[in-house]
Amino acid sequence: MKRALFGMFLFSCAALSSAAAPIEKIQGMLAKPPILCGRFDQTKQLAGMKKPLLSNGRFCVVAGKGVLWRTLQPFPDTLRLTRDEIVHYQGDRVAMRLDAKQEPTVRMINSVLFSLLSGDLSQLDTLFETDGSADANSWRVALKARKPELAKAIGAISLEGGAYVRNITLNEASGDKTNIVFSAMQSGSGAMLPEEAALF
Repeated sequence: MKRALFGMFLFSCAALSSAAAPIEKIQGMLAKPPILCGRFDQTKQLAGMKKPLLSNGRFCVVAGKGVLWRTLQPFPDTLRLTRDEIVHYQGDRVAMRLDAKQEPTVRMINSVLFSLLSGDLSQLDTLFETDGSADANSWRVALKARKPELAKAIGAISLEGGAYVRNITLNEASGDKTNIVFSAMQSGSGAMLPEEAALF
């Protein structure tokens, strides 16, 4: 679940707030469809292990509602994040439900996620130092957490993209490294599968 939460959180970091990064240009490049779905391929290299952990699946971002992160391989697993909660599904069964009002970590992740999705970036300056560049068709941004508890959880992040986020790399304080590649982006009501739409 932790890996999926990281992926969901990182995908949401498509737009960032800092004078060091060309934010206005990057935000202008990013497509902002009401519904965006696609494929993710994740590679996690654990410190001290030679063989990386591989996983893939689908994600959907629905403006105003939340994010769905469905791991399909190596085993099925689904997370749904909304403004008020994070729900972990195993099959059709709710395996765990975290309430944002009761869990400080959930509240922080949800707050950042929804500020990004709504384009309200003002609070992110207090959480991250950023640096970046953009040309006509692509952009890159590096994030470094300001707060020790956030730095301990997610370390340093780099993102690359164009109209959409294409690649995210997370270097955790533990020495673990995660890379997520996004592809097959689709937008509009037809982007979601019926079983995904049912979870919203």
